[in-house]
Amino acid sequence: MSGVAVRRTLAEPEIAEVTALVAAAEEHDGVGPLSEHARLWLRRAHEGPGGPRALTIIADGAVVAYAHLDPATGEESASAELVVHPAHRRRGHGRALLRALREETGDGLRVWAHGDLPAAAGLAGSEGLARVRALFQMRRPAADPLPEPRLAEGVLLRAFETGRDEKDWLRVNARAFADHPEQGAWTLDDVLQREREPWFDPAGFFLAERDGALAGFHWTKIHSDGVGEVYVVGVDPAAQGLGLGRALTLAGLRYLRERGVPEIMLYVDESNTAAVRLYESLGFTRHAVDVMYGAGPGAA
Repeated sequence: MSGVAVRRTLAEPEIAEVTALVAAAEEHDGVGPLSEHARLWLRRAHEGPGGPRALTIIADGAVVAYAHLDPATGEESASAELVVHPAHRRRGHGRALLRALREETGDGLRVWAHGDLPAAAGLAGSEGLARVRALFQMRRPAADPLPEPRLAEGVLLRAFETGRDEKDWLRVNARAFADHPEQGAWTLDDVLQREREPWFDPAGFFLAERDGALAGFHWTKIHSDGVGEVYVVGVDPAAQGLGLGRALTLAGLRYLRERGVPEIMLYVDESNTAAVRLYESLGFTRHAVDVMYGAGPGAA
């Protein structure tokens, strides 16, 4: 692990250096190297020990490589994301970070590679890691025609109310994503943190109620560049079969179009074929792919 520091907190100047590194990599590669979750943690990495850890490599007095590590929990194995400054690549920093991550976590480590870049695939393969999961980013022009959402009898649609709906939403989110711990394990702190983000708008957070109980939701997002996002859509398993997923998706798409966004994006797991088919039927096409590598079938 020579040259790699494993940290539970980062000082404010280090956070600024890592943030600049991430921005440089995004400009160079055309894709952000860190997920929203990792970026949000980085902002408060000075606050004190928590779950995630930061791994850094310093050269010429500055941070030139960085990894975000989420240690294993009872629900899922450890996962990580890493980035090397474009001006400091091909010097072994990425390999050093990856090996340090594996020393920290063992063979169960999963590593996200955003954008499915050839360099990431080459590094993973050379270190005996195989592709174990893919996340599609899909997009559609906002101005393309959309059908009217059709709600089942007895279902009402309303906007999320801050300070009132968080706990009910967390309960349904956990049920809807019981097989996807990354989303289903969200806590109240996760929700409150996003409510403090500049993009948060409860008017674009749709809740479907049936007999007075929350049955599904569509949380939308508008990025700083103006692109809209189907941030997360979920339906309580008890309300499956009512067409809520399609109706909620359409309600959010129409809202984003009314807000004047030029394009709408979303992320969907490659293995969720039903959702992929739904989004394709609504005019979405594949735009990019994020790949997770791990010690899966085919790994050396």
